[in-house]
Amino acid sequence: MKIKSILLLVSVLFLFPFSQTQAQRKADDVLGIWLNQDKDAHVEMFKRDGKIYGKLVWLKFPIDEETNKAKLDKKNPDDKLKSRPVFGLEILTGFTFDGEDEWSGGEIYDPKSGKTYSCYMVFDDNGVLKIRGYIGISIIGRTTYWTRVK
Repeated sequence: MKIKSILLLVSVLFLFPFSQTQAQRKADDVLGIWLNQDKDAHVEMFKRDGKIYGKLVWLKFPIDEETNKAKLDKKNPDDKLKSRPVFGLEILTGFTFDGEDEWSGGEIYDPKSGKTYSCYMVFDDNGVLKIRGYIGISIIGRTTYWTRVK
């Protein structure tokens, strides 16, 4: 019985540092390029100052049909920002990893509506990124699922 206890203790002590390292690496698992649920945009997730951000790096329809020019952020509530291009727009800002499985504390901007929401991100069991945007509390919001491009 003592041998089993000692083996269990040794295995826990041996595996503990590896689980800590894996949790630290997981913070970067969200980095890369993602296809949104509507399949009309790619978002590149990157790290800046220890936080996660995301910008639009591909649009299925980058040209505004009315003007025949690059799409602009026309629905933004700030008049000064309505003339900025949607391509390259930073739509995810300020996410931090909780050390386990969730990125939170950030915001997501929806250029289709011009609205900004509090947001968190987690992976589902299939490696799909679940992104939940909400107002106030997460019960009041919308979820979208993104798949990795690379």
